[in-house]
Amino acid sequence: MLGFLLARAGVRTVVIERHRDFFRDFRGDTIHPSTLQIMHELGLLDAFLKLPHQKVQSLRGLVGNTEIQLADFTHLPTVCKFIALMPQWDFLNFLGEQGRRYPGFDLRMETDANDLILEGDRVVGLRANSPGGPIEIRADLIVGADGRHSTVRERAGFAVTNLGAPMDVLWMRLSRRPDDPEQTGGFINFGHLLVTLNRGDYWQCAFVIRKNGYDMVRARGLDAFRAEIVRLAPYLADRVQELKDWDNIKLLTVVVDRLEKWWRLGLLCIGDAAHAMSPIGGVGVNLAVQDAVAAANILALPLREGRLTTDDLAAVQRRRTLPMKVIQAMQIGVQSRVIDPLLDSEKPITAPWAVTLFNRFPVLRRIPARIIGIGVRPEHVHSPQLNKPVGAVAQS
Repeated sequence: MLGFLLARAGVRTVVIERHRDFFRDFRGDTIHPSTLQIMHELGLLDAFLKLPHQKVQSLRGLVGNTEIQLADFTHLPTVCKFIALMPQWDFLNFLGEQGRRYPGFDLRMETDANDLILEGDRVVGLRANSPGGPIEIRADLIVGADGRHSTVRERAGFAVTNLGAPMDVLWMRLSRRPDDPEQTGGFINFGHLLVTLNRGDYWQCAFVIRKNGYDMVRARGLDAFRAEIVRLAPYLADRVQELKDWDNIKLLTVVVDRLEKWWRLGLLCIGDAAHAMSPIGGVGVNLAVQDAVAAANILALPLREGRLTTDDLAAVQRRRTLPMKVIQAMQIGVQSRVIDPLLDSEKPITAPWAVTLFNRFPVLRRIPARIIGIGVRPEHVHSPQLNKPVGAVAQS
């Protein structure tokens, strides 16, 4: 996103991706109303929504035996009043295609950054492995957007504050039947949490386990794991055998952390490289998009005019620190008050009375919808469009 926005503003930009393509199953696939609003402001929404997706207008959860309507996105002050479920590779491919319409956008696949180039205290480029061998890329600014296990931030020597997470997540997919429930939702009971995302012809499922508990889950055996899924969501009983072996189940190691300082001379980190988020709320990719928009708004003209300073980089962190800290605090609160106690008990639960208020007073559902769908201090596109796009160039 940032590479696209900078190229759109007339800044020559090189984007590198370590893999041959963006296809990685069980990445963050929720495109929230805040991100859809950005696509609208860029004039790309209609084309974007032609890609296959599912619309989620509300979220529900089965807490014990009580169904709770948790969030209602239909009242949001956005063009799209829903979450779009879309494979992240489609989202990234779309941004890549749009970026190629600008002469300053250079996307290089199978190019893996492995070190920074320094001149004194200033970062002036990076070294990477490419299909043609080792290369160097020099630039006025290096942006680390390489995720929670960022090579860029590690090579930069940034101090990381680990906020902790009591859980990891097992991702899998199970087929969906015509008579299944329509809604995306969650099941909380018996010391477990299962989230099911309606992807049309299949369910994308997330099963929450105790941190570092994957070996214990495997030791109990696949049959026991299937039984735990069915105990939470009985309608899945006729298809859990689709989980034929542990290769069908992917482990996400949950990390919640943040950098004390996101920048140094010639370098900036954004997204998970600056602040790894919990999967709670599915907000990670959307916060990263907001970071990118804010960075483009602040940095595009200084970069184009060759007058970038550390004050500009610090301004990006100042702009995005409050939203990041608020959302992380909420996620940590849910982890400590809900998930941590839940994972310690295998007893059946009943829905707390406070949670049942969402059913009694529908207006309350707008609160989590606002937090999840829009967040804190949503960004809007203010970076200029100084280059006019040309016909999209197909990727070779």
